[in-house]
Amino acid sequence: MKPRYWKRATDELSARDPVLKKLIAQHGGLTVGSRGDAFQTLARAIVGQQISVKAAQSVWERFVAAHDAVTPAVIAASTLEHLRGCGLSGQKSGYLLDLAAHFHDGRLQAEAWKQLGDEALINTLIQVKGIGRWTAEMFMIFNLARPDVFPVGDLGLQKAITLNYNRGRKPTPARMQRIGATWAPWRSVATWYMWRSLDPIPVEY
Repeated sequence: MKPRYWKRATDELSARDPVLKKLIAQHGGLTVGSRGDAFQTLARAIVGQQISVKAAQSVWERFVAAHDAVTPAVIAASTLEHLRGCGLSGQKSGYLLDLAAHFHDGRLQAEAWKQLGDEALINTLIQVKGIGRWTAEMFMIFNLARPDVFPVGDLGLQKAITLNYNRGRKPTPARMQRIGATWAPWRSVATWYMWRSLDPIPVEY
């Protein structure tokens, strides 16, 4: 479902940035999307770390098929050996068990996150093994649809800014922040269109 702010954001970004104006016109029928609830989104992000989208989809399908349901209670009751049998590494299996435990015992409560600012939520999520700042930022963009997340450490965003704004030179974090400042308060939307400049097919989490 398209976030309510999407049209306003694209109108404002188009008016102030000619690169984004062109990208928004090219990909106007697309929008950010999420495949599942908070737990499944974070679990899927862990499964997909450091592997291709195609490989991640294959492992996720095996993971889903191996369980009655992908819920914190079900996954918390699983074992490292069982998860490894789904094609997951030992490290990722441990990460998923830790994530499930955090949800199952109440240390993570998704209903409370609406009250948290972006940095406070990032600090909450990175308490889980295997979730770093990038994963937390992807979660805020794709699951919570927060409008002003700017994932400076994302390689795709770095590449897109290199090609679209920096004449083929890799931008410094400071340069990225200066560019991003012109997109606020819609940096999630601008980032999404930067990704579309590299790959027209959106990824969902």
